[in-house]
Amino acid sequence: MFPFADTVPTKRWEVVTFIIVALNVVSLLWFQSLSPAQQESITAQWGFVPARIAQLSDPHKIVEVQVGQQQQVQGPFVIVLPVVMRLPADARQIVLSAFTCMFLHGGWWHLIGNMWYLLIFGNNIEDKLGHLLYAVFYLLGGLAATAVHWAMDPASATPIVGASGAIAAVLGAFVVTFPHAKIKSLVFLLMFVTVIELPAYMFLVFWFGAQLFSGLGALGGQINGGVAWWAHVGGFIFGAATMPLFSLIAPAEPAEILDADEQWNRQHGFASPPRPAPPQTADRHWPEGWR
Repeated sequence: MFPFADTVPTKRWEVVTFIIVALNVVSLLWFQSLSPAQQESITAQWGFVPARIAQLSDPHKIVEVQVGQQQQVQGPFVIVLPVVMRLPADARQIVLSAFTCMFLHGGWWHLIGNMWYLLIFGNNIEDKLGHLLYAVFYLLGGLAATAVHWAMDPASATPIVGASGAIAAVLGAFVVTFPHAKIKSLVFLLMFVTVIELPAYMFLVFWFGAQLFSGLGALGGQINGGVAWWAHVGGFIFGAATMPLFSLIAPAEPAEILDADEQWNRQHGFASPPRPAPPQTADRHWPEGWR
């Protein structure tokens, strides 16, 4: 299934959602302008590496991150050796990497997949929470996702990058706020394509179940197939659990949208003219004696 829209109307422009998308696009354009060696270095230093958390309490600890491979010819054999980068303890970099990893992506398909889900579901959560509170929620959701990933495998030296943990928090928030909203999705059946509408609770609970099942299959939360499944699980649970609390402190929703004449009348204390009544169907004239 490929979701492309939901049925929940909004009253606010999704300004923060667009800014997040723009930041991620600019980040990837900059990242791809670098040399492969520079890209590997940025990923290792500014992606989140769970093993580096131990460096906060042990400043002498060195973490080795594999950033590539190299081949060596020894006689008739070709040996593939890992290329590692030794990362010393840097408390500032370690803390910031929990944020910067949300704005780094491995490629265009990685970015497009994440931003697509954010554009579909993020506008409704931003509309519900308001711009500032939504930005706080998004960042905290990403941090919670990263924390769960670390808790499941604190010794991992594999960097994780991507906004999927924060976006999972948005999905969790959506399912508890608009459980019966319809999610329009494309379904590909062999050579046929059709559109179906599923309730949000069904679509997103299925999505969460797939992440949880994959996480359990990844044995201890390690990255499997390049996906940090436990970050998705943690982000979704955070969003679903905290969205009711965020909703309590959210600003009031915008008033109804008025046309220019209605705004002028209200500003100057004039009552708007009554709306014309809908046309009534003429009474039927029955012949005398039939009533």
